[in-house]
Amino acid sequence: MQPVLPFQDPGLQLLVLSSSRAMTEQLKANWMEEGPPPLFFEISGAAQLRSQLREQHWDAVLHCLNHASCSPATTLKTLADRNLDTPMIIIAEPGDQKAAIKALHAGAHDVVFIDRLTGLAPSVAREIREAAQRADHRAALDMLHDSEARFRALASNLPGLVFNLQRNTAGHYRFLYVSEGSIRLLGVTQHELRGSARRFFDALHPHDCRLLTEALEGSAHSGNALIWEGRLQEGERWIDMRSLPHRNDEGTVLWTGIATDISVAKSTEAALRESRAQLAALSFHLEAAKEEERERIARDIHDELGSILVRLKIEAALLASKLPANLSSKARSIENLLDQAMGTASRVARQLRPGILKEFGLAAAIECQADDFAHSTSITCRAQCDEGIELDADTSLALFRIVQETLTNVAKHAHASLVVVRLRHEHGNIALEIRDNGRGITERDMDKPKSFGLRGIRERVQSLNGAFHIASAEQGGTLLVLKVPVGRSDETVPVDYEEVVQQDLF
Repeated sequence: MQPVLPFQDPGLQLLVLSSSRAMTEQLKANWMEEGPPPLFFEISGAAQLRSQLREQHWDAVLHCLNHASCSPATTLKTLADRNLDTPMIIIAEPGDQKAAIKALHAGAHDVVFIDRLTGLAPSVAREIREAAQRADHRAALDMLHDSEARFRALASNLPGLVFNLQRNTAGHYRFLYVSEGSIRLLGVTQHELRGSARRFFDALHPHDCRLLTEALEGSAHSGNALIWEGRLQEGERWIDMRSLPHRNDEGTVLWTGIATDISVAKSTEAALRESRAQLAALSFHLEAAKEEERERIARDIHDELGSILVRLKIEAALLASKLPANLSSKARSIENLLDQAMGTASRVARQLRPGILKEFGLAAAIECQADDFAHSTSITCRAQCDEGIELDADTSLALFRIVQETLTNVAKHAHASLVVVRLRHEHGNIALEIRDNGRGITERDMDKPKSFGLRGIRERVQSLNGAFHIASAEQGGTLLVLKVPVGRSDETVPVDYEEVVQQDLF
């Protein structure tokens, strides 16, 4: 056999099992096919066959009956032992039909009789093509098996249950696939779930099972993702299901997704809610204690210190009337200082606990606070309050403290020359707006770890079940907007203002 150079087209490589040189030459002579002629390599028996199969690849084996020293069964076994799917074609005499049919039953791919050798080339081409298709099919099956193995390994190691849930047109559910995580998650084997989807629904809490059924119905009709959380039957463990639906032409819906155990997350979430509730209660208690202390100090300043200053003023006036002219001016100066002390004491007492808030209501207290702010800071402050606003004592005090805190922040940071406070009714709620024309507020300012003033405002609004937003105003400066329900309902009041783009601090 001559070696084939790399730049040559080798054509087909055919292995001929025949001890007759004349038979091989006859096969060559009757080869009717365009293109380069095939290589016919002649061998006589099984030993040579095994040797050639080890040395190189052959496109087909032509087994000539009555001209080979081995039987077709031996040739087929030799190919099978080497795990080869090389086509084997029987070349037979017209009188050897029974032997040829027997060889076909044993596994030969085709038979070509010597008196019809013109059909040899098409037969070889067809069998080579079918062998290539079988090889492609085996490769695809191997890839599929590898993919399934990787998927099953991945699904078995996921911390949850991977599933394929089908809903038919009659509304009945069936699991097409369930991973091994069903035992860890539900205590039910995957075979039991595949046998009856009812086992899954029965493992859920009745109320949450109904919610899951409604979520599946909604996902099936809308095509949206299924996102559901619910409890198991004992009520202590929680699972989370997430999946995307796929609908076929017949109306069947298939969800492919994962269900995970979120009991730890739910327990942590409940503990966090309880901790927040305790912190809110503690904050409310501290604020109440602070207000009581402020009220006591304001009462002491107003009653005791105020009365002392009044008596001192009276005594100073009497003394001034009896002193000679050269000392009377000094006494008048003492009277003026006492007037200033009385004014300061009155202002401090109002800031600590404004009696006007209890006597005349929130609107009057805000207007008075605006006047005091303008007087002490020289910043123009205007208060506009709707008439007829009546709130409970806790809500009125909280809103008043918010106004106080906001005005203090304006005086410290805003560099403003004008502040406007607006208190009004709005759709059954009380809306409070405070706007200034200062330098504005940035996200960095609101994210400062020590911005306790804003945090205090937030806590007060949360205690009132209200909503609070703060942002830079369109014309410059800062706009603070909050809403609280008049009746102190349990629902948070939504805030929607089109004037500015606002940022929720919580």
